[in-house]
Amino acid sequence: MTFAAIVVAAGTGSRAANPAGIAKQWRLLGGKPVLRWSVEALLAAGADDVAVVVSEDGHEAAAAALSGLTGWRSVTGGATRADSVRAGLASLTGPADQIVLIHDAARPLLGEAVIRRLLTALDTADGALPALPVADTLKKTSGDAITGTVDRDHLWRAQTPQAFRRDRLEAAWANWTSAGSPTDDCAVVEADGGKVVVVEGDARLMKLTFPEDFAMAEALIASETRMQTRVGSGFDAHRWGPGGSVWLCGVEIPHDQTLIGHSDADAGLHALTDAILGALCDGDIGDHFPPTDPKWKGASSDRFLEYAAEKVTARGGRMVHVDVTLICERPKVKPHRQAMRERIAAILSLPLDAVSVKATTTEAMGFTGRGEGLAAQAVATIELPAA
Repeated sequence: MTFAAIVVAAGTGSRAANPAGIAKQWRLLGGKPVLRWSVEALLAAGADDVAVVVSEDGHEAAAAALSGLTGWRSVTGGATRADSVRAGLASLTGPADQIVLIHDAARPLLGEAVIRRLLTALDTADGALPALPVADTLKKTSGDAITGTVDRDHLWRAQTPQAFRRDRLEAAWANWTSAGSPTDDCAVVEADGGKVVVVEGDARLMKLTFPEDFAMAEALIASETRMQTRVGSGFDAHRWGPGGSVWLCGVEIPHDQTLIGHSDADAGLHALTDAILGALCDGDIGDHFPPTDPKWKGASSDRFLEYAAEKVTARGGRMVHVDVTLICERPKVKPHRQAMRERIAAILSLPLDAVSVKATTTEAMGFTGRGEGLAAQAVATIELPAA
């Protein structure tokens, strides 16, 4: 059975943003962007039209997160979740009675069994949602003092996706008169007198709200997918030439010389790119970005590093840790080291404490010691699904 889906991914996700300030839907989970988990699951279950609702500036991020997938498109959302859902609904072009699943991108571990239960439930209901019974004792408080115990019978923890016939949901929205915004989509149909039923949910469909939720989700994924750890190393060197600044580890540093190369000659990022490709056993930077190709003339090395990281994601893996050592007499690296770490962390979507940048000299020995050039070496640790 085919169906349409709306994935709401327009929020800032600030409570679960990582140290680099990346919203949760774009963060990596098990080697893939959080958003990609849901879209892949919906497409695999039979969705023939997936509307990914993003903020005005989120279309490019969505394209990067969902690179290589077909059957989806991005839609600009609104100021609230309800506005975003309505924007997604308005973008659908299928038959009026098509089934629509509305899902939060922050619930990435969606299984096909939940989707099947929802589709079946719509045979006899106007709406359906997956839910789990409340298992913990519930207490009411005033401040920190308990004032009562709440009967947990008939209480459920609602999840997404939530399923409807499109015309029924649109009619309910047309009749929505409350000044407030509904907490979920089923509330709109409930308020319009519709029959909404509960189907068995899935504990894995946890919502990523706080940073610690990512650790729990990673543990769930690891328990089901055997991963292998790989380590790659890289080395690069460039000679000095006339110039007024140098690019090192993604940061431009004022200097009385520059490094000479076909691209921006950022030896730190070149070595790190090679380290990641080495961990993947996928050749070297020259294989993927030949120095004979004029389109890479003067190119920013950020693009090379992003490309290597995307290849890790495409293999179902994730970046774990990187370490770069710059070998030179000048310029002094320490004043710029924090900015370098932050830039690499942003490119690779890694926490800052998983990125190391160091510098050393060769005590005036060799080509770096004589000031003829600069060298860099790097190590990258990744995890890939075991064969």
